[in-house]
Amino acid sequence: MVPIEIQNPDDPRIAAYRNIRERDLTGRQGLFVAEGEVVLRTLLSPASLCRPVSLLLAKKRLARFEALIPEDLPVFVAEQEVLDAIAGFHLHRGLLALGHKPMASSIDDLLSNVGADAVILAASGIGNHDNMGGLFRNAAAFGAAGVLLDSLCCDPFYRKSIRVSVGAVLRVPHAVPGTGEEMVTRLETAGFEVVALTPGAAEHLSDLQPGGRRAILVGSEGPGLPAPVIRRCRAVGIPMSGGFDSLNVSVTAAIALHQLTRSA
Repeated sequence: MVPIEIQNPDDPRIAAYRNIRERDLTGRQGLFVAEGEVVLRTLLSPASLCRPVSLLLAKKRLARFEALIPEDLPVFVAEQEVLDAIAGFHLHRGLLALGHKPMASSIDDLLSNVGADAVILAASGIGNHDNMGGLFRNAAAFGAAGVLLDSLCCDPFYRKSIRVSVGAVLRVPHAVPGTGEEMVTRLETAGFEVVALTPGAAEHLSDLQPGGRRAILVGSEGPGLPAPVIRRCRAVGIPMSGGFDSLNVSVTAAIALHQLTRSA
């Protein structure tokens, strides 16, 4: 691996990295930008479901990654001020990568490869990229077999989502099966009990015991899950005090995943 030094922010070879904050909002034709050491290490590891396309590093950071970089992977290096000019803001981590999104998984493929006690995390209408990243991080941390997103969810491969997930988006399989109701139907057909988290539920999450195929379904903060979807599921809630009726969706998912994946 011979690094390619970039001295001009307008160098056409690093065009895909230019002004990444603005370009994140417009999509990248199947590509994504990853940022930070933990995320890059995940992308370059055997656990990644994604293929790296190139790296763009601050010169001083190169030595930390040399042992992980495939010989045929293009690696661009630059001084910090040039790197900042390319990105369009101060990139204090000094570490970027361009990667290919994985081939889209079908829900059938995802669900056919999980065990008899698998737990799936399903989400409906999640539009906040921080929350999306948090959901994938929780799924990885608690050993969920995969993540399902309905068609109203934002793209988990947005740069901030990947960063908040500390790379979990790159390694946790996911599928987008359509609407929330379609997602419930497909889960039920595959033998999953769908547990919908909602503040108004009479049944408490703490009453559920691990075991069997379960899907934890969470919705967006504020509106929550649509009533027709909740009616088709086993509705459970988390009792709270102090006048609160809900938690951040990522926190809710973490509590539910812990409850249903913990050892009996």
